Amino acid sequence: MNNYIKTTLAACLAIFSSTAAMGQEPAGKEKSTLKNEVKSLTEKPWFQELSSRIKLHGYAQAGYTYSHKNGETTNTFDLKRVLFWAEARITDRWSFLFMHDFSSVVQEYYTDYRITRNNALTVRVGQFKNGLSLENPLSPTSMEAIDVYSEAVTFLTGCGSDPLLGVQYGRDLGLSLFGQTNNGKFRYELDVMNGQGINKKDGNNFKDFIGRIEYRPVQGLNIVATGQIGRGHAVATSLYNPTIQIGQNYKRHRWTAGADYKSKAFNVHGEAMQGWDGPAKSWGAYVTGAVPLARFGSPELGKRLELVASYDFFNFNTDLGMDQHKAIGGLQYWFYKKCRLQVQYVYKSAFIAEGQFVHGANHGIQCQLQVRFN
Repeated sequence: MNNYIKTTLAACLAIFSSTAAMGQEPAGKEKSTLKNEVKSLTEKPWFQELSSRIKLHGYAQAGYTYSHKNGETTNTFDLKRVLFWAEARITDRWSFLFMHDFSSVVQEYYTDYRITRNNALTVRVGQFKNGLSLENPLSPTSMEAIDVYSEAVTFLTGCGSDPLLGVQYGRDLGLSLFGQTNNGKFRYELDVMNGQGINKKDGNNFKDFIGRIEYRPVQGLNIVATGQIGRGHAVATSLYNPTIQIGQNYKRHRWTAGADYKSKAFNVHGEAMQGWDGPAKSWGAYVTGAVPLARFGSPELGKRLELVASYDFFNFNTDLGMDQHKAIGGLQYWFYKKCRLQVQYVYKSAFIAEGQFVHGANHGIQCQLQVRFN
């Protein structure tokens, strides 16, 4: 797919150039001449070198959601994500990435420079996903749940449910040092970031520091611990943390510990997380997994069809008793490489704050089609 797209883009460029050059030529010029010019361009050594250094990626996730909450029923078709990104390998050590979500905003743009030849140290500068939590750095195309991340990850990493930070898609502007040793068994990451989110300058003079350590003791198992020390700058007021006002700076610390295990028999990952936003403390945990159904039916169909289940708990503010429980169950069918069809039932418990009923339990059915190329 990459080669096809590259050739198409090259052809468009060649056609544009040729059309401009033919501005004064007769309209009856043969089409074969234009084809020969395109072919000549794509066969040039410099063009082939440029093409080999650029990788194109993209995916789209769209579907249908039915929801019943507080006696009200809603249903809608929705387009969740349409992302396209390009990676350019400038040299063997230096690269650049640009990512845009056509359903929202520019999400990532950064450059990497590998300082050591053995991948022990690489520096990254720009806008990218922060390293907090096991789930946040992962692509939505590899996550089992249509909702993607757990409640704890969505709130604590800035993916969108914390009003004080706003919708930041788990990304920020900053600098990162990362690398791996021991044949990939040990990986580390240290991020220094604004703490204000995507496409924004820092709201205060403090930076957020995020550390991440991964250890792979055996094949398929990855143990992850992360932490953050920082200062937030509130962009809105929050039901979860009513003592912090707009424009106020506040303490924002987090820690997480989790593990991910992948095998032919099943995949499962889970994590415990805790955070402090000013005087408020929050914490939660989740476990999510998928099991191929090969042993229960046709082996060929079973490899592509998986049973998905997830449970997570998150207390947005322990002083106010803001417990939230969520359970997911469903199926996903991988019909082509990283392309799949998903159907899931989602349950969220009623939400209560300081003993007061906020909203009732939410029952929903979600369907999603995912198409990806890379």
